[in-house]
Amino acid sequence: MKCIIVDDEATARAVVAKFCEDSPEISVEEDFSNAIDAIKFLNKQEVDVVFLDIHMPGFTGFDFVETLKKPPKIVLITSDKDLALQAYEYEAIVDYLVKPLTKERFIKCVTKVKTAIQNQAIIESASSANNSLGLGELYINIDHRLIKLKFNEILVIQALGDYINIKTENTEYKVHNTLKKIKEKLPTDIFLQIHRSYIINFTKIIDIEDNSVLIDKNVIPISRSNKPKLMQHLNLLK
Repeated sequence: MKCIIVDDEATARAVVAKFCEDSPEISVEEDFSNAIDAIKFLNKQEVDVVFLDIHMPGFTGFDFVETLKKPPKIVLITSDKDLALQAYEYEAIVDYLVKPLTKERFIKCVTKVKTAIQNQAIIESASSANNSLGLGELYINIDHRLIKLKFNEILVIQALGDYINIKTENTEYKVHNTLKKIKEKLPTDIFLQIHRSYIINFTKIIDIEDNSVLIDKNVIPISRSNKPKLMQHLNLLK
């Protein structure tokens, strides 16, 4: 596991670095005396865990976590025992070490971080598999109600000005949103934009003729620029 250490106290950084050195499962990529430099580093490189002091001049550990769009696992290090409850409000924070650190407690922390990373990998793998099978889901807002749609139920999504029309086998939903935004939510292994106004579930294609596809009873145009991409996604017998 790759890590960085962020603490304004040089002695504290040295202690964590020594514990990491003694642990074969962790390698220290860098250490930082201020949060800003650490954030700049994380914007360019990925690590698995950050050992982070809560109290730093002008920037708390909580500020640090909130600044990162996709934070790695965070282990907070502090002399203050009273912030543990607040710390666990953050999903990225997996442990809370109180100074002075001990080797025994640090080893337990490493085990906890490793487990958290493994669990996240399992969840992400399961989610990816579900999406590939169309078993994932999407919630849409209709008249202040959240309606769940399974990916494999969606046939076609059409842009209609400031709205999108989502068609399933039995129903259509008109949602105030854009094709671009919903495209970001859809698994790319079953959905494809084939026209500036249409995204299709290409596993539901019945027929392709010239520059259109048939899905259920819907004839959908294919733009010339998107047709090669569609053909690449099809299991063609040549």
